[in-house]
Amino acid sequence: MSTRAVWTLLLVLAVAGCAGSGDSVTFPSAPAPTSRPTATPSSAPVPSAPPSSAAVRETIATGLPVPWGLAFLPDGTALVTLRDRGEVLHVARGSGGGSRRAPAVSVGHVPGVQPGGEGGLLGIAVSPAFASDRSVFVYLTSSDDNRVIAMTFDGTRLTPGAVIVRGIPKAGNHNGGRLAFGPDGYLYISTGDATRRDPAQDKASLSGKILRVTTGGAPAPGNPFPGSAVWSLGHRNVQGMAWDKAGTMYASELGHDAWDELNLIQPGRNYGWPVVEGIAHQAGFVDPLVQWPTDDASPSGIAVGADGAIYLAALRGESLWRIPLEGKGRTGKPQRLLHGTYGRLRTVMSAPDRRLWLFTSNTFRGTPRPGDDRILALPLPVH
Repeated sequence: MSTRAVWTLLLVLAVAGCAGSGDSVTFPSAPAPTSRPTATPSSAPVPSAPPSSAAVRETIATGLPVPWGLAFLPDGTALVTLRDRGEVLHVARGSGGGSRRAPAVSVGHVPGVQPGGEGGLLGIAVSPAFASDRSVFVYLTSSDDNRVIAMTFDGTRLTPGAVIVRGIPKAGNHNGGRLAFGPDGYLYISTGDATRRDPAQDKASLSGKILRVTTGGAPAPGNPFPGSAVWSLGHRNVQGMAWDKAGTMYASELGHDAWDELNLIQPGRNYGWPVVEGIAHQAGFVDPLVQWPTDDASPSGIAVGADGAIYLAALRGESLWRIPLEGKGRTGKPQRLLHGTYGRLRTVMSAPDRRLWLFTSNTFRGTPRPGDDRILALPLPVH
């Protein structure tokens, strides 16, 4: 992306603070097969942009208690999960004017949700064949496990259906929970290690994995391990999944006490947890594309924007990170946007109108501000 385009993007997003000495990110260097060097962060500053009109942003909804999952319907409206209430909202498209508030209407509670800690009603995904099957899928924490259930949405109410995946380990922390349909039409499910580290390396466990299944919950054709739903392993707590136009898959990963990660996901590959964290250059494990000190990120949702860059919502880092994609698994220098402007950021997704929808997450482990939690829409330049 040209320098002029980057400045345009920063102007549109009205960056409150940009990268400085504490905004450290690192990239993998050439492998060192016989050694394990310590990764050293680089922190070239990104210049601050002058303030711009608030009219370029739109507030879609306010006053939401712990919003978590987001999925768009074919008509451009959205379904939003409220984690602790076990409730799904139907949210109308934004007005585009920046001052009106689009309604958020409850379309039902999901049965069996048992919230606690980071668990509850988490991810949601709309079937690619929604126009004919009306199917919606949700990820929830029950009394016994984390699971995925199928539901139908008639435009007014959600009706529960069958459990399609059960037995995903649950805990107060590290429940994973993102759902997304890939370009191949199959359902991808992120799971956490549920605070028990070793099963992330066990192919027979659903813990610490990305799963790939049919809409009936069976292992999808072409999965790397015969008869298994496992697509990739060695994850601590994947919180975001997205694909670029070429069909390349990316995922965000919450680190332990050293490095948060953005990974390029490939079938059957091992992403290292709990053996390694961050860039390790260790045989058998995939290094992240980018890593951040945990204070700067604690990544949650990710999206590929209309400009072809990855956008990563940061919780502890209270930022929206923009990571340029340069093809063939390469990334440009990350840029820190909206630093401190809205507090903790949970979910980001590219909307049908090519804007980004962004959730705050200040009503959980944050300091709520008037109107929190909220859904925002941010227009981006298209290249």
